[in-house]
Amino acid sequence: MQFPNFDPVFLRLGPLEFRWYGLMYIIGFVSAYFIIKAGVRRKNVPLTKDDVADLIFSVALGIILGGRFGYILFYNFSYYLAHPLKFFAVWEGGMSFHGGLIGAVLAGLYYIRKKKIAFYQIADVGFLAAPVGLGLGRVGNFINGELYGRVTDAPWGMVFPTGGNLPRHPSQLYEAFLEGPLMFVILWVIGRKEHPAGVIFWAFICMYGLFRFIVEFFREPDSQIGFILGGLSMGQMLSLPMFLLGGGMIVWLYGRRKVR
Repeated sequence: MQFPNFDPVFLRLGPLEFRWYGLMYIIGFVSAYFIIKAGVRRKNVPLTKDDVADLIFSVALGIILGGRFGYILFYNFSYYLAHPLKFFAVWEGGMSFHGGLIGAVLAGLYYIRKKKIAFYQIADVGFLAAPVGLGLGRVGNFINGELYGRVTDAPWGMVFPTGGNLPRHPSQLYEAFLEGPLMFVILWVIGRKEHPAGVIFWAFICMYGLFRFIVEFFREPDSQIGFILGGLSMGQMLSLPMFLLGGGMIVWLYGRRKVR
């Protein structure tokens, strides 16, 4: 299959260009506002509409800064050490989910500390919205023709503009489905029943780690890094601890409830 060759810019106004990838971020944050607002109301979390908007802004800033720092640290540290001004060239790409996650958690912790709200009380609500943004972000990666998969002879393999002449896995779409609608449905089902505080948050951590670890077997590793330990990619090295920690914490939370 030939890549549809999307134009990454959906609107041009003179010198200004509006890109699909940026639009996906905006839709994700707007969706998160409504999902979190509904969850706050359902769970009786003491936050107003304005509080939720402020929380979204703080977390969004944490995601952007953390995602950029994470990419530099995990994926291309030597390059940015030699070219420090390139740190600000976000239009050239370079964001890390794992760094963005750390940034989001730290920003959320800072905000709820001011509001004196328990972390799990808002994390279980907030991370229910995360799969929407993740799924949309991977669609944005696909439109940009970036982060494509490894060479394949599967009938749905695609020839990407910057991926050579051989067909490759459209791994962005695999991730979009797993990290987006599938994860959202699972978390939504979990959220419909009573569980120990923190289960939804750690279920998200666990599932993301598992889904990302699996998809990395189909995704082309970053050229500047390649494979690391035992043929694993950097994405797998960062995601495996998430799966193990998330699963372990879920078991611990249920075990603690039984002891009580």
